[in-house]
Order: sequence, then C-alpha cells, then structure tokens
Amino acid sequence: MMIPITIALTVVQEMNARMGVVTGKGLSDLIREEFGLRFTFLLMVALVVVNYTNVVTEFIGIAGSMQLFHLTKFISVPFFAALVWFMVVKGNYKTTEKIFLVASVVYIAYIFAGVLSQPNWHEALRATVKLPDKSVMRDKAYVYMAIGMIGTTIAPWMQFYLQSSIVEKGVSNKNFFAMRLDVTVGSLFQDVVAWFIVVACAATLFVHGMGAIQVASDAAEAMRPLAGDYAFILFAFGLLNASVFAASILPLSTAYTVCEGLGMESGVDKSPSEAPVFYWLYALLIAGGAGTVLLLPDSQLIKFAILSQVLNGVLLPVIIILMLLLINRSDLMGEHKNSRLWNVIAWSTSIIVIGMTLVMLWGMIPGH
Repeated sequence: MMIPITIALTVVQEMNARMGVVTGKGLSDLIREEFGLRFTFLLMVALVVVNYTNVVTEFIGIAGSMQLFHLTKFISVPFFAALVWFMVVKGNYKTTEKIFLVASVVYIAYIFAGVLSQPNWHEALRATVKLPDKSVMRDKAYVYMAIGMIGTTIAPWMQFYLQSSIVEKGVSNKNFFAMRLDVTVGSLFQDVVAWFIVVACAATLFVHGMGAIQVASDAAEAMRPLAGDYAFILFAFGLLNASVFAASILPLSTAYTVCEGLGMESGVDKSPSEAPVFYWLYALLIAGGAGTVLLLPDSQLIKFAILSQVLNGVLLPVIIILMLLLINRSDLMGEHKNSRLWNVIAWSTSIIVIGMTLVMLWGMIPGH
C-alpha cells in the first residue's frame, strides 16, 4: 500500500500548502467562509473527537517506549504530558519547533532498525510493488487495517496544521518551487521511514509468529533476541521521539484549527486571558489524552491506537473533498487551481477510501 499512499500524500499536502500560499488563510478559516459557520462547527466537533483519540495514541506510544526501560506509564505519561504542555505554553514555540525539526532526523533510527533486522530484501521489494489478491477486500481485518494505514499517513489534522503553518510563516508565490520541494521531500521521507518500520516488524515479529502485539513495547522487545540490542534501542527511541513530537503538535494544531474555524483568538503569542478557548482546549486535549492512557487497561492500548487511525481514515475523504471544492475555484485560486492529474489522484483517493469505509461498515453488520 505504501506506493499509492505516498503518491496521494504528496498530492494532498501540495494542494494544502498551495492553498495556504495563494489565499493566505488557514483551511478551517476557508471552510467557514465558504461553507458557513454551522457546517464548520459540526466539522470541528468531529475533528476534536478524532484528534482526541490521536492524542491518546501518542501517549500510548510514550508509555510503550518507556516500558521498554521498565518505567511504568503512571510515571512516564504524566511527566511527558507536563513536559509538552510546558514546552509550548511556557517556552518559546519557535525554539521548540526548531528542536522538533532537528529531532525529526531521529526517525532515521527506524531505517537502521530495519537494516539491522536483516530482512529478505528481494521479498520486501517484491511485496512493495506486487498488487494484493482481490480477495483481501473480503478480509475484515485487512480492510480495517488498510483504512488505518491511510488515516495515519494522510491524517486530517496534518492538513489543517500544514496550511496554518504556511500562512503563519508568510510563504509567498515566489517560494512555490521551494514549498513544493519541501512537501515532496517530507512526504517521501515520511513514507520511506514507514516502509522500514513495516520491514523491520515483518522480518522479526511476523516470521516468528509474534503478530499479536498487546502493547507498543512488545514490538521492540520482541526484536531484541531477533535483531539485537541496537535495533531494540533504535526502535524504542524512534517510538518515543515520534510520540512526544506528535503529542505536542497534535493538540496545538487542534486548538489552532478550532479557534480559527470558529473565529476565536488563538496563538501561543497571546496570553491565556486573550485566547482562553485556545489554551483551555490545548490543555484539555493533553490532560484527556494522558488520563485516558492511565485508565485504559494495557490489553486495550493497541486496539485503541489502531481505532484512532481508522477514524482518521474515515474522516479523511470529507477533508479532501472540501479541499477539492476550494482549490478548483477560479475566484479563490486563480491560475493556481488544480491540474487534471491532481484532481484525478485526489478524487480517486477520496472515492477509494469511502468505498473501503463502506466495505468495513458492511462487514460490521451481523451475518456479514
């Protein structure tokens, strides 16, 4: 699935960034202006619910990575929840953002973990380009996981965050080439890392019949005897870095998006009295996400994490369709409307994910 997902991710992200450059407005701002406050409010409610489950997932990742070093979630999760809140609210956000940007280099750890797991490279490459059998669409577990794969790669919240950050940085038309290069390289790097995660797990866990992962730490722990301590440490460190990164950005993105969409003050450059809804929503998402992980039994953590990404996948076509309706308007985008190829890829992505969602829902009906 990685090749079509990467193509779709690159196209959707480029569309998103282009709208930010041309209009100078965030995605939720444009949706409110073009589709009305009532629709925007309902969309924001759905986004908050889905993003809340995503925040929970990031704290599940933090808990899992720390469990590898025998640190209980009742210590690690509250500590990192307080840390990410402090870094963004009390710290300098520009500095924090640069730290996260540098920390992204740590994702190379997953590539090294994949190499150290000594996979069958020929088999891995063949499986990357070979189409799956048509019968997989009748496999409920496959369809469910496939929607989750799409949802975690092209997450709805990413589109709102990217466009807002483009606007905030004041990227102009003269930077179109650099913006497109940035989006393309970022999308490719993200999915190359994801590919190596799949390869690392397939070469260690799957071939030894260890598919039933109950908690996130199971994956890295099982790698230790199969791929060595280095792969174990790299996988664990990559998991912690990715989780802390997203646990900071995701609630912040949600708070920005909701306040922007509903016309409220937002931004870490404003005081809590100037933007109360922004700060309260950010704090509640962090506290709610961390608290949910502490309350959930360990046996349910992975199931919840996958569910959150499936919800991303279900919501994604709505966001892409709204983007398509906006980006193809001449009065809004002028000469920078979508090309025919971009429209085909984006519409196809939406239709395919909607179709998969319907198949998944049909499979949930008793007797099917």
